Amino acid sequence: MIPRVFARLTRANATAVFLATTVLVLGALIIGGWIGALVLLGLGAGMLTILVRLWPALDPRGRASRIMMLVILVALAVAQIAR
Repeated sequence: MIPRVFARLTRANATAVFLATTVLVLGALIIGGWIGALVLLGLGAGMLTILVRLWPALDPRGRASRIMMLVILVALAVAQIAR
């Protein structure tokens, strides 16, 4: 199943994926609370899945930037829970 998802992501418009992700993150931050945290953690789980699959193909700089984005996303989720 996961290879099919990656095949669909490679055909997706990068701008549309970026905008959809941005809307989800901003929506989760506006909603707040547990629901917002669950949305952010779901996005984080998706990011982690993609990161694990792409790890061998990434250079160290790309790995570091993706890990940093993942840490920021999880930190935002924890902050939503604490609110």
